[in-house]
Amino acid sequence: MTKQVISFILKMLCPFTFHITIVLLAALVWAVEICFNPYLVKVIIDRTFTSDTNNLFHNIATPAISYVLILFLLECIARLYNYFFEIKMIPNLRKNIVESSIAILLNQDNSYYQNNFSGSLANKVNDLTNYIPDIVQIVADRFFARALALGIGIYFLWQVNINFALLMLTWSALFILSSLLLAGKITRLADAWSELGSSITGKMVDVFSNIMTVRVFASKYQERLSLRATHSEAVKAEQRLQWLYTWIFTFYGFSFLIMQVLNLYFLVKGREQELITAGDFAFVMTVNIAIANFLWMIAKDFSQFSKSWGRITQALRTITSISEIQDQPDAVDLIVKEGEITFDKVHFHYKGAEPIFENKSVIIKSGQRVGLVGYSGGGKSTFANLILRLYDVQSGKISIDGQDIRNVTQDSLHRSIGMIPQDPSLFHRTLMENIRYGKTDASNDEVIEAAKRAHAHEFISKLPQGYESLVGERGVKLSGGQRQRIAIARAILKNAPILILDEATSQLDSVTESNIQKSLWELMQGKTTIVIAHRLSTLLHMDRILVFDHGKIVEDGTHQELLDKNGMYKTLWNAQVGGFLPDKKESTEIEC
Repeated sequence: MTKQVISFILKMLCPFTFHITIVLLAALVWAVEICFNPYLVKVIIDRTFTSDTNNLFHNIATPAISYVLILFLLECIARLYNYFFEIKMIPNLRKNIVESSIAILLNQDNSYYQNNFSGSLANKVNDLTNYIPDIVQIVADRFFARALALGIGIYFLWQVNINFALLMLTWSALFILSSLLLAGKITRLADAWSELGSSITGKMVDVFSNIMTVRVFASKYQERLSLRATHSEAVKAEQRLQWLYTWIFTFYGFSFLIMQVLNLYFLVKGREQELITAGDFAFVMTVNIAIANFLWMIAKDFSQFSKSWGRITQALRTITSISEIQDQPDAVDLIVKEGEITFDKVHFHYKGAEPIFENKSVIIKSGQRVGLVGYSGGGKSTFANLILRLYDVQSGKISIDGQDIRNVTQDSLHRSIGMIPQDPSLFHRTLMENIRYGKTDASNDEVIEAAKRAHAHEFISKLPQGYESLVGERGVKLSGGQRQRIAIARAILKNAPILILDEATSQLDSVTESNIQKSLWELMQGKTTIVIAHRLSTLLHMDRILVFDHGKIVEDGTHQELLDKNGMYKTLWNAQVGGFLPDKKESTEIEC
């Protein structure tokens, strides 16, 4: 997973090579300033105590001017850093991360979204946009700069006395080695904490999106208990991480104290032997404190790095998981000329479930209007979902005009199929945008005409903002029947050569349904149409009706032909009350 994280970060950074160069240059200047300027101060102090007062300015001019120039250079590079890194690079880096993440997520298959909270996925994208810039800044701006500063500092300490350099080198080595040894454990703890954080977000979104169910079942207390349990786990995970940091920082603090005591000993001893000047004394103490401070900051940065790395790893693990349904490398666009759909010896079952279709073969001819009926769980919706390639068959093949749908791009397949689901979900956008989703380049007049044909124009016109009205999350501001009409208008506008209706009029009143049936019938003309229905009265004029029972097509014919057969369809027809099918059948009779 580490390679994947590094690869993703480097890919995101590719457009910003120049900006990263500015960051590294700023780091270099900072590293020089933090160690070289104290050395210049040492030189100034030594010359001040050893020079004739008449020539003092002349003697300290070079180190003093160098000191000021380095400060000036640092200030200039800091402004360049702010402009190129914080203003130009970071906002665009976040934009690239979001676009790349969304592109990956949009290519995931149907089962992926069934297994992941939508809120949790959004949280993972936010983690990437927040923590990748942090990682870049920590590595390029802090780790790199402070590593340079440490090297420069040890070099100058060596110039004073080898003992000071060896002390700093030993302490720094222990510091860095212990950090590296604990890196794995810190990352694991940070990853676990991150996972629980995403889970909490996902659960909260799940509760809020189902708030009506929570209310009507009086389950507010139970939901609070469930969230509290997950939060308790998150608290324990964060405490384990923070306890580890506490022990690490305790070790760093006391080890630095020991080092400073030894430094003071060697400084005093050297001063007694006149091997150490006043400037050396000031330089060693100043540089040691400066190095200790930025190494201490490295420890805190490493803490943040570990948390950020854990978040990024956990996010990428979820976002970049391999989709079960992918386009073939040589996939081509589907070309629909006739719209004939063929199931050829298809075998399919959901994971861990009994087979639904075994050796299923059926041909739906071009332009046929075919109804699917049967008990719940009989395979009707699965039949439609397989045509949409929301799932892949285990064996056999499904073809449209002789083209295996596994060999064409999913986008071209879906562009060729209009779908009106039983429970349509709308975007939290305007009604105009929701209908236009069926044809993104449609004019306003085309959208309005589609709405009129779907008998949606009447209620839209009565809204205060008309077609510019926002529908709320998943269309909650509209009734079920209104959402259904918007979905129908969207399908009318799309005008695809293949049409699938899954209980498309189930949420409409009888009068509206009667009006819309005429529009749907017009929409079906010249299209291969599959209609899933429990209300058998909607199938009276179908060219063909397929009766499903446990994945098998037990009857096939027109409405009248099936009634004349006096079989399962006739039993369903007789059993209907108000035009709906019973949910199940007993071993000996049909329940009404």
